[in-house]
Amino acid sequence: MNATLDQAAMHWAYIAPLLTEPENDAEYAAKVEALDDLVDMVGDDEEHPLAGLAARLGDLIEAYDEKHRPMPQASGTDVLRYLMQAHEVTQSELPEVGAQPVVSAILSGKRSLNWRQICALSDRFGVPTDVFKEPPSRAFPDPSMTGRS
Repeated sequence: MNATLDQAAMHWAYIAPLLTEPENDAEYAAKVEALDDLVDMVGDDEEHPLAGLAARLGDLIEAYDEKHRPMPQASGTDVLRYLMQAHEVTQSELPEVGAQPVVSAILSGKRSLNWRQICALSDRFGVPTDVFKEPPSRAFPDPSMTGRS
């Protein structure tokens, strides 16, 4: 066995738990805590010897989140409404979108956000433009929902 494998074998019992996918919330929480500690140690240094471990832990945590804590589908209008509430912004305080009647029409679903408005809102609230993307609609609507069969 070479020296690298000898070192890995000697420390494997301590390292292996960090490299396996979490199977429950307790293991997930332990990985989040370990990643927090690693980020404190590694910081922004991509050349740090533990940077790869931090990246791997982040990937494992993200995979668990996607599987066990999926983000709810939200429309661009829902996101705008949430951001307005969180930032205590009124309809008349969104010149990026337009005059108050335009904002009202968007929030009521009578109009959609256009690309210019999305980019401006993204800049204002510091969020990616993707958050305003409409969730995918079903290709084949359920006939019982449309009154047709």
